[in-house]
Amino acid sequence: MRKLIALLNVMAWAGFWAFGYLALSGDAAAGDGRIVTAALLAALGGGLGLWAWITLIRLGGERGQARPLRPVPVESEGERV
Repeated sequence: MRKLIALLNVMAWAGFWAFGYLALSGDAAAGDGRIVTAALLAALGGGLGLWAWITLIRLGGERGQARPLRPVPVESEGERV
C-alpha cells in the first residue's frame, strides 16, 4: 500500500508542476478555457500530492521510520528533568 501511495505522490506532484506551468504560461487573451482547466488540474495534483505526502509521513511514523519530533529527555541518577 505504501508503494502505491508513493507512486501516486510522484504522479500527483508531476501533474501539479506540469499543469501549473501550462496555467501560468498560457495565453489569457485566447479565452478558450485552457488556463482554467490547467489551473484546476494543477490544484487537483497539488492537493492529491500533499495528501499522499502526509499519508506517507504518517505511515512512516507508525512503523518507527521517522525521527521523533522532540528528543526524549533522559533522566540521570538523582537529577530530574
